[in-house]
Amino acid sequence: MTGSAGHPEFTYAEVGGTRGPLPAGYHHLRVRRRLGNGRTDFRRFGDAVLAYRMQRGLHLLAGADTPSAEPGAGVTVRFGIGRIGLTAPCRVVYVVDEDDRRGFAYGTLPGHPESGEELFAVEYDRATDAVYGVVTAFSRPATWYTRLGGPVSRGLQRLAAEGYLAALRRTPREPDDGPAVP
Repeated sequence: MTGSAGHPEFTYAEVGGTRGPLPAGYHHLRVRRRLGNGRTDFRRFGDAVLAYRMQRGLHLLAGADTPSAEPGAGVTVRFGIGRIGLTAPCRVVYVVDEDDRRGFAYGTLPGHPESGEELFAVEYDRATDAVYGVVTAFSRPATWYTRLGGPVSRGLQRLAAEGYLAALRRTPREPDDGPAVP
C-alpha cells in the first residue's frame, strides 16, 4: 500500500491526531518539562527540535530525508545496540511553527514495532516567560513482541520521552545567549 507521492501509508487512521485530543483506543503519553526562559531559549530549542536534536541526542536517529523536519520527510529511528536492534520507519506528518509553539509530529510506517504518532515540541508561556519541552504520543503495539512487552514497552516509551527532553535541554547556547537558567 502506498500513500501520496508513492510513500507507504501510515499504519494508523488518525493521522494528525496529536494536534488535539488524542484518539481513543491507544496508549496516551504526555511529558512536559521546563527547559529555560525567554524568547531566545524558545528559538534555540525550537530550532533544535526541528533539526531532530531530540533523536540525535539519544543516538536514535538512523536517518532523515531532510536536515530539518518538514511534512512528508522520512525519518528512521533505531533502538538497540550494535547489530541487535529494531529499525522504526516514520514520516513527518506536520510541522508546528507558531509564535509560542514549535515542533513536528511523525507517524509510524509499515515495519515500525508500534502504530501511532508522536509530537515533539517546545512551548513558550507568555505569562511566566518559561519554555517547556513537550512529547505527546498515542500508540499501540503493531507486532507480537510489542504486544507481549505490554507495560514494559510503555515504560520504555516514557523513558525515551524523558530522554528526548533531557537531550534537548543540553542544546548548546550561542555565545551571546547570556547565563544558563538553573
